[in-house]
Amino acid sequence: MIDEALSAELEAQLVRELRRTYDWENYARFGDRLKHPVLVLSDSARRLGQWVRDGRLLSLSRQLVLDRPWPEVVAVLEHEMAHQFVDEVLGVRDESAHGETFARVCAERGIDGRAAGAPIAVTGADGDRMLERIRKLLALAGSANQHEAELAMKTAHELMLRHNIDVAAARTERTFEVRHVGDPGKRGNRAETGVITLLTEFFFVEAIRIPVYLPRLGRRGNVWELSGTRANLEMACHVYSFLLATCDRLWRDNRHDARVRSGRDRRAYQAGVIAGFGAKLKAERVELRGTGLVWRGDAGLRDFYRTRHPKIATFRHAAPVNAAHSAGREAGGKVVLHRPIERGPTGPKLLGG
Repeated sequence: MIDEALSAELEAQLVRELRRTYDWENYARFGDRLKHPVLVLSDSARRLGQWVRDGRLLSLSRQLVLDRPWPEVVAVLEHEMAHQFVDEVLGVRDESAHGETFARVCAERGIDGRAAGAPIAVTGADGDRMLERIRKLLALAGSANQHEAELAMKTAHELMLRHNIDVAAARTERTFEVRHVGDPGKRGNRAETGVITLLTEFFFVEAIRIPVYLPRLGRRGNVWELSGTRANLEMACHVYSFLLATCDRLWRDNRHDARVRSGRDRRAYQAGVIAGFGAKLKAERVELRGTGLVWRGDAGLRDFYRTRHPKIATFRHAAPVNAAHSAGREAGGKVVLHRPIERGPTGPKLLGG
């Protein structure tokens, strides 16, 4: 039965998009070793996805596909493809559905083997304590006293850096997760790209722009996927929202600046705001090097990111700099990151086998 909210034409486009996604995941994660199954949408409310050997059916819940973000749909599809791989390619049929072989196949290919479409927030005492201290510092950074605000932001920066250096150096086992930010219905812009660059440089996450599909609109879009520990992801998501809101506010407040000639300068101005704030963070990081705090990256996070995205293409675009950009950069240099970070949602959504 075709969902009343989706026309026959849109449903046909949706199935074709799922097929294209299957083909890409088969190439990227399974070396094209899987053979096309019968791909169907299921009206079952009990399972989000299922691989059925008899009939070679790979089903996805219609409710999942229509109502959940596309990355969650892809996570379920990958999960069921892993079941198909274990069954048809490896021929392992004497283990439980989520047994040792299945767990290994998922781990090697960056697939969520926990049978959960939505990211699970994993509690970690050290990360929670660090995040709570940063919340308090960012609350102080909202002070009307500029000196107090700047000091609180610098202290938060130092705390984040010190914590992540210690954790990375200890090489203890950690759980990395993903979050998705951005409006898939809108085109990206220089300001948003600048924010994402800052997150990867200063806030201990990796980021990649991934394609998504909008079933009810019958078209594609893009969102940013962030990878990191739960605490760092909560911080990064806060920074993302804060900086984009700050760009809009500063644009409205500074339209009188003679260097801003028209509304067409908005993107350049806002990109300048992010560049100015980034220069401020770089200066703080240079100061912290004098205390022996030098960030050399996180090998565990890089491995997680590379396993999750085995095929990565990099593109660079030169951004023009004009008077409006310079005005924005000047304003961005005065921005103080503040406001408490809200706790994110918790709890998994379980899938079928």
